[in-house]
Amino acid sequence: MKLYEELAEQLRQSIEQGLFVSGDRLPSIRALSREHRVSITTVQEAYRYLEDQGFVESRPKSGYFVRTRACMPTLPEVSRPARRPLDVSQWEDILNMLGAENPSRVFSLGHAMPDLSSPTLKPLLRLWADQARRGDMRVLEYDSLRGTEELRVQIARLASASGCQLHPDDLIITTGCQEALFCALRAVSGPGDVVAVDSPCFYGAMQAIKANGLKVMEIPTHAEYGISVEALELALEQWPIKAILVTPTCNNPLGYSMSEERKRALYQLAQRFDIAIIEDDIYGDLAYAWPRPRTIKSFDTDGRVLLCSSFSKTLAPGLREGWIDPGRYREQVIHNKFVATAASSTLPQFAVAEFIAQGGYERHLRRMRAQYQRNRDLMVDWLERHFPAGTRISYPQGGYLLWVELSQDIDCVELSRELSDEQFRIAPGVLFSASGKYRNCMRINFTRGLDERTLSALTVLAEMIAERQPAPV
Repeated sequence: MKLYEELAEQLRQSIEQGLFVSGDRLPSIRALSREHRVSITTVQEAYRYLEDQGFVESRPKSGYFVRTRACMPTLPEVSRPARRPLDVSQWEDILNMLGAENPSRVFSLGHAMPDLSSPTLKPLLRLWADQARRGDMRVLEYDSLRGTEELRVQIARLASASGCQLHPDDLIITTGCQEALFCALRAVSGPGDVVAVDSPCFYGAMQAIKANGLKVMEIPTHAEYGISVEALELALEQWPIKAILVTPTCNNPLGYSMSEERKRALYQLAQRFDIAIIEDDIYGDLAYAWPRPRTIKSFDTDGRVLLCSSFSKTLAPGLREGWIDPGRYREQVIHNKFVATAASSTLPQFAVAEFIAQGGYERHLRRMRAQYQRNRDLMVDWLERHFPAGTRISYPQGGYLLWVELSQDIDCVELSRELSDEQFRIAPGVLFSASGKYRNCMRINFTRGLDERTLSALTVLAEMIAERQPAPV
């Protein structure tokens, strides 16, 4: 690493750790030159590098400042889902969106895929190869139902950042977070039961609800504050809801992160009605703020919160390494895990555990948080300039997904079908609701920023939306 890159990295970490916040003036070039005993040219190169990366901005005759957006975009309206339990459908639409027939040929603007090109993932690949070369027969054997101790120990250590004191013996490794959600739902409910969810809700969670023979009760949700605790309370008083399934931190698809106060209120509501909370924290480690937000699980005193997560969104989906802390439902979840997959793949567990232990995971997260936050602002700025006036856009505090709300006259399901001719897809909003709502909405991934392929797809998308936009009266 060159000297100016080392200095740039130190400054970037200071920004990420909150020592300098949005809009702050950064130290002068001469001050940094004296403090770090480097040349003025080195400091200038470091600042130019950070400016190119989107972390800082220069102001004539004033110096360098932490980059900031002028204002938050106009957020989507508070959702107004159906006020009754519903059956989940949309499976065929999901298959189409994922490009199940030939996914390699289809570029998806809506798929929740992390950036797999980062150099910070290379050490993980080397560790994977090292594990295979050692000839340790354990990587070819079934591990325990709970998964390897090495990985469980590292997950428990990481959990302290979210306010949780987890014990490795309480954790169960799963084949991705999807299996964790499926096992959790089966542990706390039975066919015909009702599960409350935020709305819009991740379609994978909705399909897990469908597969378990459950009904869904969608609760109004705000793009900044999260699921309405007040509306949930009314629903609990009216309907026999057995569990709450929610993604309260870096939500998919709205991007919100609930405040600690609202998370605690949600937990206390579950206590009052004596029901379980299934907390999906799969994007929690990608929160832009540091320290990362607390989980609802961190408030749990009676084991009613089943905390689910995985490394699919922070590292790579192909690892298929998820986990769950099932609280009081441990025995039920272990049985469900055995019935579903018996045991998870052993080799990637060892590789991921060693990657975390060596500090690779934290280094990767630091890079990804900064990249995704920068790409969020680039994407929002572009959409505000090129999408029709009146478009509402979420402003996520972590992760890499935007929720875009268009005019009611725009049908994103029809739009997605026509886009298939262009060899790319979006994620129409109807996938995220059991009632067929959000036809005028879509989810967009911004991991790639505005690279050539993404910009080309966005340009086509903007043109097609403009053609359908009704003329102002």
